[in-house]
Amino acid sequence: MTEKKSKENWKKRLHEIIYEADTPAGKLFDIILLIAILLSIAVVMLESVNSISKEYSNLLNIVEWGITILFTVEYIVRIISINKPSKYVLSFYGIIDFLSTIPKYLSLFFVGTHSLVALRALRLLRVFRILKLARFIGESQGLVKALKASRAKIAVFLFFVIIVCIILGTVMYLIEGSENGFTSIPRSVYWAIVTLTTVGYGDIAPHTPIGQFIASVIMILGYAIIAIPTGIVSSEIGKHSDIDLNTQSCPNCATEGHDDNAIFCYRCAHKLHE
Repeated sequence: MTEKKSKENWKKRLHEIIYEADTPAGKLFDIILLIAILLSIAVVMLESVNSISKEYSNLLNIVEWGITILFTVEYIVRIISINKPSKYVLSFYGIIDFLSTIPKYLSLFFVGTHSLVALRALRLLRVFRILKLARFIGESQGLVKALKASRAKIAVFLFFVIIVCIILGTVMYLIEGSENGFTSIPRSVYWAIVTLTTVGYGDIAPHTPIGQFIASVIMILGYAIIAIPTGIVSSEIGKHSDIDLNTQSCPNCATEGHDDNAIFCYRCAHKLHE
């Protein structure tokens, strides 16, 4: 009985360190993991520079293996510290953690020159580690809720923009014609999108006075349109500004996002840590 209780306490302590950040040990773990993620991303970027990769290939490989082993240990510990490992393995973060760890091991099986292209593609999967940063941004929960709440308004806005681009593209096709580069309505719509978003590649440009006037109106309209989604999302963020940053994670199913005063998990009803 004592041994079982000791094992439960050890598992509970491990879960608090790995999944939560409201203890000194949990915060330290998150900081170490954050540094490792940023370092791994830097290594991937440096490996893409030929001059650096040739000169420091051994050092970069050692660092990468060290980081990979660290993430492997983290992945295993996350699995054994919850009662339902499949909940973590099949979750968003679980998949990202797996994709960010496995490429280095897979590279051991692709050593032939004929597989260099596949090897490069596998190694680039390590960039997925940047998605692990999301778990360190408490405000991301509020941003996600704001985006979900404003998705209907943004969808209507995007639909309106598409209609405007189609109309303006058709008008420019009629005014400019194929002799000025507007060879079809789809190509003219492409020009309208590029102009409305103020990107302006310059591969197509109006030559007639009327076409240039319409282009000027579209450019000015573009500045106003860009601000609309920002205002919609900002308004929703203001409504959700009181969101809590509770870091409690269910020790049974690894569900996060509980209220500050929550005692039980809202998904599986398992008791949370105090």
